[in-house]
Amino acid sequence: MTITRRLFGAALGAAMAAGVALPAAAQSASQALISDSVITQIQEEGVIRIGLSLFVPWSMRDVNGDLIGFELDVGRQLAEDMGVEVEFVPTAWDGIIPALLAGNFDVIISGMSVTPQRNLTVNFTDPYAFSGLAILANREMTAGMSLEDLNSPDVIFSARRGATPAVVIADRFPEAQLLLFDEDGAAAQEVLNGNAHATMASQPSPNREAGRHPDVLYVPFDQLFDPRGEGFAVRRGDPDALNYFNNWIAQQWRSGWLQERHDYWFATEDWADQVAQ
Repeated sequence: MTITRRLFGAALGAAMAAGVALPAAAQSASQALISDSVITQIQEEGVIRIGLSLFVPWSMRDVNGDLIGFELDVGRQLAEDMGVEVEFVPTAWDGIIPALLAGNFDVIISGMSVTPQRNLTVNFTDPYAFSGLAILANREMTAGMSLEDLNSPDVIFSARRGATPAVVIADRFPEAQLLLFDEDGAAAQEVLNGNAHATMASQPSPNREAGRHPDVLYVPFDQLFDPRGEGFAVRRGDPDALNYFNNWIAQQWRSGWLQERHDYWFATEDWADQVAQ
């Protein structure tokens, strides 16, 4: 009987100790997550560093060389609401995810479409913008051609390296040739110069380019390709960052601010005189 009571007492004591240890361990793990979160780092440093790649009208240089665009409005408002300064880090598109993972900046806000492939490497917030891709073509080179005709070894597409249009073109027109460039502007210039039949980009860029050069360029099809949302990209394993950014995006949708800013940059050209033509 004595042994039984002693065993019971030992078991009870162990259970009580475990009951105390488990909450303590959980609290310690929670504190570690908080201290490791990029949100904590941003607050401690007093600055949020945002990686972006330049393409109209998401982010671009004005006539004075300053950064303007939809992303800049989003990033500045986000920093203001967090009570910190903002630093924008222009980065080549094909290196922007590796740069995020290397810690060169805290978050990517650069019109990045949410894809399963990218999601294996980074975490995405809820969409803060929605867009689709359209074909911009050279009138003379593609006159009378259908979508099916563009899928030919005799057809040349141009696109920005590592961007969604390059992936969509390769998938939708696998027989066509594909020239890759570091900037959207260079891809469109190839079409304008007659060195490529067509390119693909997020609207309203194709419509804007066609409007600037109506004798040479046009948008031959009403079809939008790969319509999807764009999200902030953050490093994996940071639930606090996803929570904060998602709540911020939801609030800006509810207030109408995101829609108003998106309409300004994508549905008007009120800003066009700020950019070198």
